[in-house]
Amino acid sequence: MKHGVWLPLFDPFADPLVAVRLAAEAEEAGWDGFFVWDHLHWNAPVQQTADPWITLAAIAAGTERLRIGPMVTPLPRRRPAKVARETATLDRLSGGRLTLGVGLGGDRYGGELTRFGEQTDDRLRGQMLDEALDILTAAWSGDPVRHRGAHYVVDDVTFRPPPVQPTVPVWVAAYPGSRKPLRRAARFQGFFPINLAHPDQLAEAVAAIGAPGPFDVAVALSRGQDPRRYRDAGATWLLTDFDQEALDLAHIRAVVRAGPCQ
Repeated sequence: MKHGVWLPLFDPFADPLVAVRLAAEAEEAGWDGFFVWDHLHWNAPVQQTADPWITLAAIAAGTERLRIGPMVTPLPRRRPAKVARETATLDRLSGGRLTLGVGLGGDRYGGELTRFGEQTDDRLRGQMLDEALDILTAAWSGDPVRHRGAHYVVDDVTFRPPPVQPTVPVWVAAYPGSRKPLRRAARFQGFFPINLAHPDQLAEAVAAIGAPGPFDVAVALSRGQDPRRYRDAGATWLLTDFDQEALDLAHIRAVVRAGPCQ
């Protein structure tokens, strides 16, 4: 099982220089990945938030080995053509180390949909997510993209240069018991369960996905939780989770410098 840091870019980490230094320390300490939250706004007591994409670009330039990416980006509030350019550029900057976590997004914690006039209907956001993923997959191929859907249009555009990787790995976020998102995850390269309460939930979700080939399952756990049952249930990545409302820089730096739990 691989190990990654999963960091909210809030308050002390809203300074990109702090996040970049922490990523460099994580690489030196033997972590396999460094993933960041993608949010525009969060509830109090959080007061400051950084842009994940600019922060990830700096991390890509300041590291050599870590797998990096947003975990997760809510594609329905992003323009897929812009994301296609961003992901290809970031993958090239990192030398082929980008993993793209995607999901529907939501309004629960920061009001990120209603506060910015985004689509709040889950069904429609699901349609937007599927369309956006089709566009991204086509764009990364380097072939002309011709898409005319219910939500997006790309009229005969070739996205070059392409990513370094043949395709950027996509990990789909979903609640473990949600059938349609699990089917969506099976089309891609990984699954990131949300609000996972028990390893049995993970085992059921992995069985429902039924991926025939190599497939990553990333589980977020707090430091000190035993990962072995999650590994046995199918987890291939353990992302160390931190309390987003009590982000203590000294504590998190100490955890990162100590290296991943085995």
